[in-house]
Amino acid sequence: IVNEILRLNEDPNVQGLALELPESLYSSKVLNAVKPEKDVDGLSDVNLGRLVRGDVCDCLVPPTVCAVMELLEDLGGKMVLLVDVGGAVGAALQCLLQRQGATTMSCRWKAPQLQNKLQHADVVIVGSTKPDDVPVSWVKPGTPIISFSRDLLSEKHNYGQQNDPAAENTVGSLAIAMRMQNMVKNTERWMQSQQYRKWDLRCLKLQPLSPVPSDIEISRAQSPKAVDVLAKEIGLLTDEIEIYGQTKAKVRLSLLERLKDQPDGKYVLVAGITPTPLGEGKSTVTVGLVQALTAHLNLNSFACLRQPSQGPTFGVKGGAAGGGYAQVIPMEEFNLHLTGDIHAITAANNLLAAAIDARILHENTQSDKALYNRLVPVVNGVRGFSAIQLARLRRLGINKTDPGTLTEEEISKFARLDIDPSTITWQRVVDTNDRFLRKITVGQANTEKGFVRQAQFDIAVASEIMAILALTTGLQDMKERLGKMVVANDKKGEPVTAEDLGVTGALAVLMKDAIKPTLMQTLEGTPVFVHAGPFANIAHGNSSVLADKIALKLVGEKGFVVTEAGFGADIGMEKFFNIKCRASGLVPSVVVLVATVRALKMHGGGPNVTAGAPLKKEYTEENLQLVADGCCNLQKQIQITQLFGVPVVVALNVFKTDSPAEVDLVCEIAKRSGAFDAVPCNHWSAGGRGAVKLAQAVEKAANQKNSFKYLYNLELPIVEKIRIIAQKVYGAQDIELSPAAQSQVDRYTRQGFGNLPICMAKTHLSLSHQPERKGVPTGFILPISDVRASIGAGFIYPLVGTMSTMPGLPTRPCFYDIDLDPVTEQVKGLF
Repeated sequence: IVNEILRLNEDPNVQGLALELPESLYSSKVLNAVKPEKDVDGLSDVNLGRLVRGDVCDCLVPPTVCAVMELLEDLGGKMVLLVDVGGAVGAALQCLLQRQGATTMSCRWKAPQLQNKLQHADVVIVGSTKPDDVPVSWVKPGTPIISFSRDLLSEKHNYGQQNDPAAENTVGSLAIAMRMQNMVKNTERWMQSQQYRKWDLRCLKLQPLSPVPSDIEISRAQSPKAVDVLAKEIGLLTDEIEIYGQTKAKVRLSLLERLKDQPDGKYVLVAGITPTPLGEGKSTVTVGLVQALTAHLNLNSFACLRQPSQGPTFGVKGGAAGGGYAQVIPMEEFNLHLTGDIHAITAANNLLAAAIDARILHENTQSDKALYNRLVPVVNGVRGFSAIQLARLRRLGINKTDPGTLTEEEISKFARLDIDPSTITWQRVVDTNDRFLRKITVGQANTEKGFVRQAQFDIAVASEIMAILALTTGLQDMKERLGKMVVANDKKGEPVTAEDLGVTGALAVLMKDAIKPTLMQTLEGTPVFVHAGPFANIAHGNSSVLADKIALKLVGEKGFVVTEAGFGADIGMEKFFNIKCRASGLVPSVVVLVATVRALKMHGGGPNVTAGAPLKKEYTEENLQLVADGCCNLQKQIQITQLFGVPVVVALNVFKTDSPAEVDLVCEIAKRSGAFDAVPCNHWSAGGRGAVKLAQAVEKAANQKNSFKYLYNLELPIVEKIRIIAQKVYGAQDIELSPAAQSQVDRYTRQGFGNLPICMAKTHLSLSHQPERKGVPTGFILPISDVRASIGAGFIYPLVGTMSTMPGLPTRPCFYDIDLDPVTEQVKGLF
């Protein structure tokens, strides 16, 4: 019985649970197994506790108790005797009787003082059949007697010999009506719970220290809220979250259907100027901004961030949870495995890679008939096509469902993909910076029968499956995108897809949990979604469409969703507008452009900035000329933003070595160059309080007229779209395609992929293709060395110059500082 109750508790189609059991089974264990919100009989301890506490609006009163109370009037000062009425029903009845001014007594039929109590009672309520040895004469004349039992709610109830069968019948009918009323109340309550609910967020207090401790020390010093508490505060229902530990939860996509009529909030993108190798703090600004909006301005806000790859975490850059007093916590959980999404992508990607090589091997070593017999085997005496094989037959124009009816030509056409190994574009992936996997040889074992080819590993976040996760709008859409992924060409030059290999369903199964965004929180207890993590230089560099869409519903019409695009505005922001906004249909309200004095000095001609090396004195001493000269990059990035018709607010991420004069100069130049506002920010050292002025500027800018537009029309030829990005965004004089790149463009156009948006794979360290050229390079020809297609993700990606899709480890990686305390199990050294 308990197992069945627990199953019905979790059934979203069941809004109420009524129990009709033999008396012996009404145990506390059974009654309390029912979820309080589904307990229409009001018998659980939670419901009873609420009733006793006086929370009548939040509880359901047992139907038989309601029926008895309906029959009684003017109870003030009267003595009510409850005979054989115990348990939850007795407690509820006593509570309501006393609330009406009555005095209550209770006893059993066999109690020695029964006669005395009956003679003094003004009302008698009995819960079971009167024994024959208790005469009616013990009750004083004119005393109302109400008889009821649990069976009154059952159709099987047999009305036996009672003091007043008609009165008991009345109680029974009323009790049934009251149970129906409870069910109506429960359903109304459920319907209200499905509506958008105002946030009831308890922000966490920050007490910033000076000097600022390490990121992990700050993260560990704060006690995060339990994630189920956070979820409830922002209006998530219990059946909409899947909890991972104490501080992380997956959010189910069903929320989008529940809140489909809820207006979206304001949509804010955080981008940046061309960064130094150290990064300029876009994630930190994103977190600081939402902390300011919610914890200090009392506006609903959500940060939507990418999940960091473990490559940079253990390599050069470190984690990506923000920094200082503007972080996502716990930062070690954020930066490491999180909820396993990248591992799911790795598994799915490599399953497809294995399927490609295995299919080529089997086709090379078997006849058509043998291959067909293995692809469509006899199982338990029956031979049939799987659903994905039937779909392939339809695509081939073979409208047959019986495997035995295919002709030899049709068998060959169905069984052979004829993949051209030289055209395979699908690579294996691993989430580690490993330079020695940039070129490998596969198939060297004797069992592979001489099928040897050169291949490579990419970093996991460069997988097309990661891009699909970031751009998909739902499970069905993700499944369709996975099936469309082109992995190679056949020997006739036609594309071969994951669907052709029969692996689409399996990929969707591996990704079914990864599609759900992960809920976490900032240091000040405001909500964060962490979902997807494509790099911006070799992919489109934005967190997921689904996380943004869910967050926009949750914050409400006056709330803000703040998301971040990787690297400079020329890369991450351009792809956000031209790729992500096209996929989502969402329109951004404002762009926050992050700049630092350090990066501007570099663009003004300062010495090289190298990760791990101390900064030269030019970066730690005031130098207004260097700053002024470097502001050309800031001005260019403002102009790029204006190409899309969205207001831009410059956030100057202030470091302790920046002088007031340098800060003022940057803000003045930014405003002169067309920024709506330019604000210095100190969130790294002060938390949300240090970004309040930025939050106020963003709120004002979001209410400005917005004339958002895409940079190019999708109908333009591939080469023309590349040229528009190169000239209008990067400032190139023109583009130059290698013969291989031109050949690929021609092939994709012929195959019908010419109307896809462009995702440029380019260095993030310069507006040009040459990392050493800082500031605003001009007059350069942008070389396109190759052009590839992510058909499932839905974009063409040209490779500019030499772009590696597998980073390498430096001489001294971050892992030298990372350790685990075996006693406390605490992680050390992450930043």
